[in-house]
Amino acid sequence: MKKPSKKIVAVSNAKKKPRPLGIYPASGRATSGGDFWRWGDDNLFPVALSLMSRRSTTHRRIINDKADYISGKGFSMDGENIHLSSLVERANGSGETLRQVLNKLAFDKALFGNAFLEVITDPAHTFLSLHHHDASRCRVSRDDAAVILHHDWVHYRSSEAKRVPLYPAFETGSDGLMRSIIHYKDYEPMFRHYGVPSYIAGMDVSTIAYKTDRWNISRLDSSFQLSGVMVLDGELDDESRAYEAMRAAERRFSGNPGQVMFVMRHGAKEDNSRFIPMASANEGDWHKLHDQATSDIVVAHSWFRSLSGLDYGAGFNDQRILHEYEVALNTVILGEQAELMEPIRRIIELVLGVDASSLEIVNRPPTRSKPLYMKVWEARKADGLDYDPEDPDQQKFVAEITKYNLTSID
Repeated sequence: MKKPSKKIVAVSNAKKKPRPLGIYPASGRATSGGDFWRWGDDNLFPVALSLMSRRSTTHRRIINDKADYISGKGFSMDGENIHLSSLVERANGSGETLRQVLNKLAFDKALFGNAFLEVITDPAHTFLSLHHHDASRCRVSRDDAAVILHHDWVHYRSSEAKRVPLYPAFETGSDGLMRSIIHYKDYEPMFRHYGVPSYIAGMDVSTIAYKTDRWNISRLDSSFQLSGVMVLDGELDDESRAYEAMRAAERRFSGNPGQVMFVMRHGAKEDNSRFIPMASANEGDWHKLHDQATSDIVVAHSWFRSLSGLDYGAGFNDQRILHEYEVALNTVILGEQAELMEPIRRIIELVLGVDASSLEIVNRPPTRSKPLYMKVWEARKADGLDYDPEDPDQQKFVAEITKYNLTSID
């Protein structure tokens, strides 16, 4: 393995003819061994987290919403900086925008507590390409100097794996391109190599919410029929065959509402076959259990009910949504955005030699309290604030300062 370079010198592109940004594929060189830190006891903890997110509706909704809010509605920047504009419009050879790449990073970080971003350039620093990698396919190398990429960790083969050095180290591959990978991770005491998702304390309640949903599906499939036991009198030649038939029927029919457990009985003088219903009086308990689990999921995510669509059934309260969005913005969203964007800005300045301080994520609330055709001074007046109708800045429409297009308003 080549020794990673200790320092990358930023080169200005002012006197060079730059290549189109983001046209190179994401790939590293093959690794010679499987020397990596396991992610979970069986190295498949990301698989378990992914499966749980696909089963719990509230859990998945929160992850989706957090990713959307953190990646924002686009970017604001210095309009004269063509390198920033090009990178925002096309971040890699797959044609993804920077917002799309950021959304995937935010999703992985919300789901796994980890996210991986590959950085590609050339020795002359004439271009920059940013690629998101599925966190479930990434593992940290045993020497903590690189990330190993593999498509299937259940059937891991070192010959099929790729090794990319961890940022800030870069390594030049056989194709002449320099690569590095940024590892984002949520801090958790006692965990060094991988981050832990913020909702770790809510994993059990996510399972409860999934199981209560499954219970309702079983009731629906059975058309809300009663569960019960069917006792059948009969004769079988062999007691072992009777026991086998009873156990097979139990495995087939028991365990869900509306299903029946069959019991074979022999030796009775008369036929007393009958169905014994088992009525359940715990419907309210199941409903309360599901509601409590849902509330606990929201708390574990450090999120808010109205931003997860949980309170819409009680009426659409736009003031509460705006209030909770403001709290989420200042407690969760801005912090996550800063963590994701700071390395990207440093990379842009390092590789392209341009000032990236103007590159900011545009945040927009999920609902608005003022019409877009209202002027700023009118909005300030409606809110009881000082206003000046003669101020040129306050003569602008609300649509202008929120980056909406007035032509789209009917």
